[in-house]
Amino acid sequence: MLSLPSSTLVFLARDRVDGRKGLDSLVALIRLQFGRDPLHGHLFVFLSRRADRARVLFWDRNGYVLTLKRLERGTFKPSRFDATHTEIGYDELLALLGGLDMSVARRRPAWSPRLISPR
Repeated sequence: MLSLPSSTLVFLARDRVDGRKGLDSLVALIRLQFGRDPLHGHLFVFLSRRADRARVLFWDRNGYVLTLKRLERGTFKPSRFDATHTEIGYDELLALLGGLDMSVARRRPAWSPRLISPR
């Protein structure tokens, strides 16, 4: 289990990625399609063409870390996609990697305190 600072963002690629791509190819995709610098420590998630494999790439102080999860049955089903990628929360990443169907899950509205105006 990773413990991440709250400043860490999670980006999910919209397009499926060939599983034969290595670190350098994924880093190039991050720079070209995401317009992000992979050295900032954010997590980048790529799904395979069949969506049965998810790879998470991030920079950790002195090198890249690439993890792979393969579902033995079923596919990864993210909730939504924007133009080229979407930003998801860490909790949504854990649910996605846990095999939950995020396309039918819905997030409840976030609670925020009401400001009381001075009289």
